[in-house]
Amino acid sequence: MNRCFIALALAMSAAQPTLAQTLTSSVNAMPKLPSGHAKIAAHATTGSLHGTVRREDGFSALGMQVSIRNADGVVHEVLTAGKDGEFSDSSLKPGVYEVAASSSGAPQLNAVQVAVVAGHDAVASVLVQSSTPAAPEPAAAPKLDNGFMHRLGRAYVADWAGNGPGTETKEARRGYPAPLASPPYPASDWPIGGTPTIGVPDGQTYPLMEALNKNKSRSKIYGWLEVGANGSSNNKTNAGKGIASNFPSAYDEYANTVQLDQAALYFEKLPNTAQTDHVEIGYRLTLLYGVDYRFTTAKGMLSQQLLLKNNQYGFDPVMDYVDIYVPHVGKGMDIRIGRYISLPDIEAQLAPNNYTYSHSILYTFDCYTQTGMNVTVKASDHWTVQAGISPGCDVMPWTTDAKLTGNFCATYTWSHGGDAVNTCANSINDGKYAYNNLSAFYETYYHRFSATWHTDTEFWYQYMREVPNMYWFNGTDPNTGIQYAPTAAHPWPEATFQRPGQGAVNLNFGAVCTDPRKPANLQPSRCLAPEYALVNYVEHNFWHNTASLNIRNEFMNDMKGQRTGTPAVFEEHMVGFDFWAGSTITFRPEVSYTHAFTRYGVSGLNIAPGASISNLETLAQEAATGQALTPNPLGLGKNQAITLSADLIWHF
Repeated sequence: MNRCFIALALAMSAAQPTLAQTLTSSVNAMPKLPSGHAKIAAHATTGSLHGTVRREDGFSALGMQVSIRNADGVVHEVLTAGKDGEFSDSSLKPGVYEVAASSSGAPQLNAVQVAVVAGHDAVASVLVQSSTPAAPEPAAAPKLDNGFMHRLGRAYVADWAGNGPGTETKEARRGYPAPLASPPYPASDWPIGGTPTIGVPDGQTYPLMEALNKNKSRSKIYGWLEVGANGSSNNKTNAGKGIASNFPSAYDEYANTVQLDQAALYFEKLPNTAQTDHVEIGYRLTLLYGVDYRFTTAKGMLSQQLLLKNNQYGFDPVMDYVDIYVPHVGKGMDIRIGRYISLPDIEAQLAPNNYTYSHSILYTFDCYTQTGMNVTVKASDHWTVQAGISPGCDVMPWTTDAKLTGNFCATYTWSHGGDAVNTCANSINDGKYAYNNLSAFYETYYHRFSATWHTDTEFWYQYMREVPNMYWFNGTDPNTGIQYAPTAAHPWPEATFQRPGQGAVNLNFGAVCTDPRKPANLQPSRCLAPEYALVNYVEHNFWHNTASLNIRNEFMNDMKGQRTGTPAVFEEHMVGFDFWAGSTITFRPEVSYTHAFTRYGVSGLNIAPGASISNLETLAQEAATGQALTPNPLGLGKNQAITLSADLIWHF
């Protein structure tokens, strides 16, 4: 409904007279006209009316209906207001009329009278108001608490609801489209180490950065907390004494425990490799605390925590490097200088970068980190080549184990990014025995079946030359001059005095060069220690990319026991899942079966790493000569194990 208020151009009496009185008074009140005009008016028999309709709410009055009724209540005419609300009637008999405006079909209210005089034009301005009182303005919403913890909490709630903030990228992705969805996978591109993925803009967001500055800066601080637990058929475990009886399974190596695997903190600025205009510099510093420090530790970098004390928990600055991106070499070149993750592999040390909580045996025993320089050139959408130098695997350049080491890798991608193969010689030097001085050669194949299925397969062969035989060296304590003897702590001679004044050298990474039951005089002092391994992942994502099925099958042949401590062929089969809440909480349960096919009657599971050969079950050194058997000081080991494990990752 509408109420119409008419402001008349003609003066009207304040009282409401009858129509006849109004007409008489209006005519008598007309001013005297000049004689010429009086003649024209005297001959006129009609008058006119025009005006404007205006709406109080500011909207256009176009299309509103204007009705004009005579003194008898008969509608003389119904007009339609124009685009500016204008209306007019040029042929009205003298008299008093009701003028009202309304929306189409709405009742007309408060009709106002206007007198029309022959030969004259009456003007009216119509103001249309709402028929109901305007609703009161809503009360202002209370201001949100904008403290840091409240901003952080709102960032998590938005992420879990699927409304997490995005980071706009100025440049579009260059090259092939991403083959995978992330989450639930660690990344949307096939893994490549030693470089950022050239051509891909950084669109990652983090709750901590949202709370700090709404993800507006390129420099970022983020990280995660990872807690893991497992129940295993391996039962000889004492984490405080470093007995990781799930070994050679890794990252869940302490049986039947709950542990803090990783507390990680990143300081990072990724170079913008999507742009092609200018050189850009990025950096990354990663600080890691937890059980998993034992896998990332490099000799010479806080390594006494592991190599001297064998602590269950430790700290490691696992990455510390600078990236220099040069856009005009090929389709982009990156130069990385510092300490970085080794180039090849499907898996990576940092928890969110993996399909599963546990790691493959293949991954556990190859190179972890390198410190040096690596150059990556994206030659085309198909080819990426890499070359670098370092002091070797998992050693710092100031240690006596450091050796000038080269690496060369090449990746070929096809099927619009759906397939890729990576070939890598990761450690090129003399291959002689030193701390983790592995000559290693890799082949990795990635294949995308569909939007929800893909597979990854990796093979490596590696070796070390002139490896000390643990059953030939009988170490001597330099402080006492007493030869080491088999004890519960040192079941077999695993150390030797080689550097006067510096103590014994730990030979846990020595080899079992031949049958350990032979006496020492029939043992070679050193030998070539090779090993090879193969792993396959089959991956399926479901629930709208919030979960994935992970299947892993592998085998590893540690021919001389140099990597695991046990000469054996290991097989492992794992089935697990990833479940994501937004992009900030990950839960990864899994079950695995491990079998060690050992040589010489030894056992390979449920034992301390590096002391595997001590578990000779019913055998002892010199048993081959018919001498009396020596009791096994650590008890019997196992060759089969089932482990149920899971971890929870909270990202910030």
